[in-house]
Amino acid sequence: MAHSRFIKDSGLAARMTLVMFLLGALLVGLVVVMMYLFPGYAPIIAVIGIGIAFYQWWSSDKVAMRAMRAREVSPQEAPELHAMIDRLCTMADMPKPRVGIADLAIPNAFATGRSPNRSVVCVTTGILGKLDAEELEGVLAHELSHVAHRDVLVMTLASSAGIVAGMLTRGAQFGGMTRGRNNNQGGAAAAFAIALVVSLIVYAVSFFLTRLLSRYREMAADRAGAYLTMKPAALASALQKITGEMAMIPEKDLRGTQAMNAFFIAPAVSGASLKTLTATHPSLEQRLEQLARIQAELSRPAG
Repeated sequence: MAHSRFIKDSGLAARMTLVMFLLGALLVGLVVVMMYLFPGYAPIIAVIGIGIAFYQWWSSDKVAMRAMRAREVSPQEAPELHAMIDRLCTMADMPKPRVGIADLAIPNAFATGRSPNRSVVCVTTGILGKLDAEELEGVLAHELSHVAHRDVLVMTLASSAGIVAGMLTRGAQFGGMTRGRNNNQGGAAAAFAIALVVSLIVYAVSFFLTRLLSRYREMAADRAGAYLTMKPAALASALQKITGEMAMIPEKDLRGTQAMNAFFIAPAVSGASLKTLTATHPSLEQRLEQLARIQAELSRPAG
């Protein structure tokens, strides 16, 4: 975890380490199985696995910005937004990330990037028009804590496991077809069936591990942001406004951004329960309860 004035979270650090270890072991196992079943394609399978993981790590900020049709803005273009992030970064003693704005009516924000020095914090025009200064500060502190804790990088790499599994399965299918033409069709079908089952297991495990980590990291970012600004009530108000606004946006408009749900401060969903194993975020009630406890703690007289 990066050194900053955001409160340290040993639980988050432990979960990130465990998720990366388990997903790494799963991917190694998947590649080994594929190489055993389709030995002629071993070099291609290895290169694909390493290449996807590297691309996800190296280009995570650019990919996310393109997905949201966002653009980087200068201090001259967005002076108030930059000034707020400057102040928060000074308070947190961390490098200032790049700043982006997505021209979307959906009120939301996200952070991404491979390191604190190579990160970007992006907000939508919808959130800029919806929140007051204290609420926006709470949202930005939340996002900056993701950068400082490096959980953005871990989530990016973790999400690549499912992509790798899917691509390797398609590669195995091609290898199985070629093998079937050259040898016996039954053996090729059996090899592909085994590869498909292993890939599905890797995808399912990676899916649930990333969801578990995602829900915890959002609670950790709420805590860290609230303690940095000392205004948990402002973040609670922002979350209520964002969630309430989301419920009024047509489902067809939300679908275009749902691929980024795990990185948003609030998921782009409407009228759906978040209390499930597949949710990317804890429920709004859980988040508000935690912020209320922090507010009560900060309001108690010292000594």
